[in-house]
Amino acid sequence: MRKPLLGCILAAMIAAVAGPAFAWPDQPIKLVVPFTPGTGPDIIARFVAERLSPRLGQPVVVENVTGASGNIGSQQVARAKPDGHTLMSSVNTLVMNASLFKNLPYDPVADFAPLGLAAWGSLVLVANPAQKPNTLAELIAAAKAQPKSLNYGSPGVGTPHHLSMALVETTAGIELTHVPYRGTAGAVQDLLGGQIGYMFLPVHVSAQHIRAGKLKAIAAGSPHRLPQLPEVPTLAQAGLESVDVDMWYALFAPKGTPADIVARLNKEIAAILDAPEAKTLFEAQGLVPMTSTPAAMAEIVARDRARWADFVAKRGIAPE
Repeated sequence: MRKPLLGCILAAMIAAVAGPAFAWPDQPIKLVVPFTPGTGPDIIARFVAERLSPRLGQPVVVENVTGASGNIGSQQVARAKPDGHTLMSSVNTLVMNASLFKNLPYDPVADFAPLGLAAWGSLVLVANPAQKPNTLAELIAAAKAQPKSLNYGSPGVGTPHHLSMALVETTAGIELTHVPYRGTAGAVQDLLGGQIGYMFLPVHVSAQHIRAGKLKAIAAGSPHRLPQLPEVPTLAQAGLESVDVDMWYALFAPKGTPADIVARLNKEIAAILDAPEAKTLFEAQGLVPMTSTPAAMAEIVARDRARWADFVAKRGIAPE
């Protein structure tokens, strides 16, 4: 009898030292995407959700809550109970919106607990093939010769596509005509049709049209050449050294989520994103999987909020 009893005592002592095993209650976890299916945050959310569920022992369900440039879904998460059962996959639009909407129903810094970085994404400056400028230098020269004679599209005022081109305008000292659309699809359709001349597009959207000869690439918005389009120079290589329009993607929970839940989620998500399959899938979509600590992600959020607020104010872009 002594050996079984001794074993039980030792097991109890080990458990007391180690503490109770952490587990979520028996309840599905909702991973909110404030954007439409097929977007970067959605691709990341679905990849993570499928692999996070067995790690936590609970279903992880992706829910697209769209509208108002991501504000509707973001507000839902900001107001959710901070118990680890409502998460969000978002992009740097989250902090841009703070300067672009007068009555934003959430604060991107105060109302969320960052779980960590998920990926970096790149935009490519592209043009309809009928446009005469073939390089960034030629585009800048043409715009300086005739201000506002060249136009560009975006999915809407304040989107990364719009602010990226506005940053090019400011840095190069040129004026273009902005044609905002209500979403990406209509803008891309008119770009292909020649109704607008230029646009920043995510690499996974632009690459297929570039290879088909339906669009021509002017410059990549990232600091380094893109593996999907190695022949396309970066903005810096094309002459605008201080311009970087890469986008970050990250995962969040509501503010007040317990530190142990944040730490567990960060650990599991990082393991998922560090797997070779993440690199393969993400690169096909123009994304580079990247992880960080929650604290490092919080610094990125605060820095970018200040950066874009300053730029929006200098450009005089009116909030909606």
